[in-house]
Amino acid sequence: MAGMPARRRIGVPPIIPVIPLLLAAGLGVSCTAHTAAAPLPPGPVSSAAVASHPPASSAPPLAPSSPASPSAASGPPVPTPSSGSPLPPPPTGPLRRVTTIVGHLDPKSVVSSGAGLFFAQNMMYLHTINVYDRDYKLVKIIPDTVRLSDFGYPQYRGTYKGAPVEAAFTPDGASAYISNYSMYGAAPFTREGADVCKPADHYPNSFVYRVNTTTLSVDQVIEVGAVPKYVAVTPDGKYVLVSNWCSYTESVIDIATGKEVRQIAVGAYPRGIAVDPSSSTAYIAVMGSTRIAVLDLRTFELSWIAGVGSAPRHLVISPDGRWLYATINGDGVVDKIDLTTRKVVRRVATGRAPRSMAISPDGGYLYVVNYMSNTMTKLRAADMGIVQTVATEKDPIGITYDNATHHVWVACYSGALMVFSDGA
Repeated sequence: MAGMPARRRIGVPPIIPVIPLLLAAGLGVSCTAHTAAAPLPPGPVSSAAVASHPPASSAPPLAPSSPASPSAASGPPVPTPSSGSPLPPPPTGPLRRVTTIVGHLDPKSVVSSGAGLFFAQNMMYLHTINVYDRDYKLVKIIPDTVRLSDFGYPQYRGTYKGAPVEAAFTPDGASAYISNYSMYGAAPFTREGADVCKPADHYPNSFVYRVNTTTLSVDQVIEVGAVPKYVAVTPDGKYVLVSNWCSYTESVIDIATGKEVRQIAVGAYPRGIAVDPSSSTAYIAVMGSTRIAVLDLRTFELSWIAGVGSAPRHLVISPDGRWLYATINGDGVVDKIDLTTRKVVRRVATGRAPRSMAISPDGGYLYVVNYMSNTMTKLRAADMGIVQTVATEKDPIGITYDNATHHVWVACYSGALMVFSDGA
């Protein structure tokens, strides 16, 4: 694209010939009607298939994973990070609802800054990001309207709106990077993104916004691929990683320069990202496959974790970097993966259509939102036992954990944020 710095695109071996069992409920772009569809049958994805296939049963666990009472939820010993400083003690009590927030909300995700702010991304037609504090008060509504020419893109004249999907904060909490599903305005941004797509469809590129968490305003925009969804910041604060859904690529942004320095082909429908504590390896869920891409952040070479199940969506990693957890959309389960062997060692069904996850600071517990069950499940990470399942508002889709308060925030696509206290 004219006026843009050269970007290196790195190829990968052909994707294995498995097309995902995608769930339309987790992919839909409309904020006015969120109709939960069932898993697709094996084979090429089509718009008709998205709407018509009946539900599939959840896959059985690879090892026993039975419910446990709250009294059995103390979890494994608290690990210690490499620095030697102790992590916060694990929560020991049941989840309890604290409050429900409504009003000018249609959140696709909610993310804690770690420093007392919570960003709720109102995808698509609200064109806003709601910012809350730990008292559940609305601090600001940030509009997603920008003048791209003010940020180094003179070829795009006029004002443009975005469509916030996900956010990720720098380690110091000073900035948030927010992906925009589509841009809206003059050409070439006259074509909204789609959930069933391929690079040959030539959807327009989109942008990641950087928001200053002091001024709560957009202070940088960075062009990436088509229909960016998930975004992650490496723990060392060096890179921002962005999953470009319709480009089938992963963008690597150098934080120091604010430029995309790589765009790496990973296969159909990349989404969730987890980075190991050393910032040397990133794991990328490729929903159009049964694999997770493993990206070496020093050489930008790819390898793979195969056989995790159909359509892996969201990833979190344990604080010690030993275990990777993945929601598997096509199978309706959550996997525990041993990163020393790259094998799935446990699997559990938490509810219909598990979407996003959070992990407690000690790594002892996982929190999973089940989109089509309207529930959130707390899992004990050691054995993937179900500790508790609580009801949520309709369509829970995003989740975040606030380490300082042990509060779990849940974004419900039907128009609410719920806050739960985790433990006594």
